[in-house]
Amino acid sequence: MSPKGQQPPPGVRQPWDGRLNADDRHGVPRPAAGKAGTGQLVAPPGGAVAVGSFALDGGEWFDSHAHGAHQLAWAPHGVLAVRARGRTWVLPSTVALWIPAGTEHSTGATSTALLRSLYFWPDRCPIAWREPQVVPVPGLLRELIGHLAQGPDALTDEARRRAESVVLDLLRPVSVTTVRAPMPADPRARRVARALRADPADNRTLAEWGTVVGAAGRTLARAFVSETGMTFGQWRTQLRLQAAMPLLAGGATVSAVARRVGYGSPSAFVAAFRRGVGVPPGTYFAP
Repeated sequence: MSPKGQQPPPGVRQPWDGRLNADDRHGVPRPAAGKAGTGQLVAPPGGAVAVGSFALDGGEWFDSHAHGAHQLAWAPHGVLAVRARGRTWVLPSTVALWIPAGTEHSTGATSTALLRSLYFWPDRCPIAWREPQVVPVPGLLRELIGHLAQGPDALTDEARRRAESVVLDLLRPVSVTTVRAPMPADPRARRVARALRADPADNRTLAEWGTVVGAAGRTLARAFVSETGMTFGQWRTQLRLQAAMPLLAGGATVSAVARRVGYGSPSAFVAAFRRGVGVPPGTYFAP
């Protein structure tokens, strides 16, 4: 959360204000009034799951925060991104992210989105994943989340318990790899990284970049390996996949995205995506 008395920078929304309802025993705060004014939390007394809903503009982020409850972050519309533990997940509506209680994270939108988060009281939840997990959201789970997001008087206690139980049964992690492209600390390598973030399709070699930033290609190569844990080629591949995610989630074709991020053919892009993420784009973004 931003320091007391200071406003968050443009595009950053402070997380929920931390004040607790009487029933919020595990640290699910009330929604703060964001500029969209659409924060809502449904947390019926006696329920095992609370559901929060927020409208987010593209590029809008909640500041870093943690919850006392487990969280399932999902967007029925738009594309979410979550940063936690040095990793970034891009989440189309086909997948959600399980965030264990106590995990520092920030959540934002790469395009206009509805953030719908489920909060699970740890002492009433059979799931004990210690790390964030990507979870598929099939049609039944989508409908059940919408079902539970209704006002507290819309469901009987028994109906809510049944729906909560089925939601828990449907949560199964999928084996995918997060895409990481950390920024190097060396100022010359950082200039290269920033330029490639602006234009992932730029195919210049490190030797060519060296003439731009005033460093030998070998010096830049060492900086990328020592400061990102990857060779320059590996880092650029990760960056291109990271740039491709919101484009694919927004409905762009594989061919168009491949060209946009610097691949000579759709097949080369699909192969790189499968190696980097663990599944092909058609599987990750399947409706």
